Amino acid sequence: MLGQDPAEVQAMKDYFAEAEIPYTGRELHSLWAYRNHGVQGDSIIAFIGPCDVPTEALVDEADRKDGAYIRSERMLHFIVEHFDRDLEKAILRQLLLVSLTQAEINGRLTGRAVERRGDDLFCEERKLSVSIATLSPVSSMIHLGLNVSAAGAPVAAVGLDDLGIEARPLGESVLEAYARVCMNLEMMKSKVRGVE
Repeated sequence: MLGQDPAEVQAMKDYFAEAEIPYTGRELHSLWAYRNHGVQGDSIIAFIGPCDVPTEALVDEADRKDGAYIRSERMLHFIVEHFDRDLEKAILRQLLLVSLTQAEINGRLTGRAVERRGDDLFCEERKLSVSIATLSPVSSMIHLGLNVSAAGAPVAAVGLDDLGIEARPLGESVLEAYARVCMNLEMMKSKVRGVE
C-alpha cells in the first residue's frame, strides 16, 4: 500500500516544528502541515517565530476595516486543520483550543491568572494571544498565537516571558491536550447508540 496507513491519516496528529518559522498569515492555508512537515490528515502543528501580519492579510474582515495588524517579536503559534468545512464547528474548536491553552497556562502560574474573553487571552488587561478560525476549500483551520515576547505588539500586550513560562514545554502540553480531546471525541461518537 502506498502512502500512510488510512487509520493513521484519520487520527488527530500533533507535531512541534524544530525550526523557527515566521508567521505572516500565508501559513493559514490548506495542507500547510502536509506540504511543510509531512503531516497528513487532521493535525495541530506548533512552532515558534516572529509574527507580522499586515492589514491586507488579515482573515478577520472587521479588523481589516479597522486597519488593524498583528505584530510580535516572538510568538508560540498553533495551526490546526480538520478536514471538514463547518465554520461553526471550527469556531467551537477554536474556543476549545483557547480554553485548553488558558488551563495549561494557569496551571503554571501562581499569584495571578490568565482570563479568556471570547477567543482571546488576557493577563491584567494586557493581551496575550491572537486567534482566528476560518475555512479553506477543503478544510477548517485555526491559528492561535501566544506572545512569547510582547515587544513590537500594536496593543498593550503581555508575553509568556513576562509570566515566567517557557514556550516549548507549554506548546507541547497544548498539542497533547488538544489531540487527546479530539481523539476522545472520536471514541465518544463511536460508542453511543441512537435513540428513536
